[in-house]
Amino acid sequence: MTQSPATEAVVGKVSPRHIAIIMDGNGRWAQSRGKARIMGHKQGVEAVRETVRCATRLGVESLTLFAFSSENWRRPEEEVNFLMELFLLVLGREVKKLHKNNIKLNIIGDCSAFSERLKKKIGEAQALTAGNTGLVLNVAANYGGCWDITHAAQQLAEQVARGELQSSDITESLFAQQLSLSEQPPVDLMIRTGGDHRISNFLLWQLAYAELYFTDTLWPDFGEQAFSEAVAVFLSRERRFGYTGAQVRAWMNDSK
Repeated sequence: MTQSPATEAVVGKVSPRHIAIIMDGNGRWAQSRGKARIMGHKQGVEAVRETVRCATRLGVESLTLFAFSSENWRRPEEEVNFLMELFLLVLGREVKKLHKNNIKLNIIGDCSAFSERLKKKIGEAQALTAGNTGLVLNVAANYGGCWDITHAAQQLAEQVARGELQSSDITESLFAQQLSLSEQPPVDLMIRTGGDHRISNFLLWQLAYAELYFTDTLWPDFGEQAFSEAVAVFLSRERRFGYTGAQVRAWMNDSK
């Protein structure tokens, strides 16, 4: 496949290690074409495939996709049921391809609300790819940042109650170890498609120092060009992490 100019511009440079994406706009994409919303979700699967390919080519270590939020249960029952069936279908069809390409699949979120059939599929998919050493593909399903933080707090509280930990021992670092994605690099770049400028309860802790990139492109139309443009914008930004721009530039010059 011929790479787009935007892809060529970022290949060979230091890409973000961890990219997180809110995949928004499936329903609107379908409705704008006079189709049912569920057709947009089907088309969105191809955008996922393309994004995984792009992330792999750029050497990204972790890619986290927001597939289904803890708030999405409020959507029409027909759409929710379709999303659950689509999740099952995609797991069945795609996991072997992921495994063949050395990609590790990791599902994050509260899976207790899923059907036994879906939980079994998730377990089988994760087990098959557990030993892979390439891109880690995290799929956030029935996930919410507030849930993640609350769950971490509960785990620490239980350790304190058992006498295994003192409350004074709890630090930011210890707390972060209880969160989803704790063993992966921090999120460097968060992309949201579909035109909205908010993070919608996604990775609230993990996005603390991420660069945020918002695009009007609807998720089914998010391909190599759009992905590469987002990464190029990331590379053009100066990340300071609390330091001054002068300090950062001085360290960069010293490292040359």
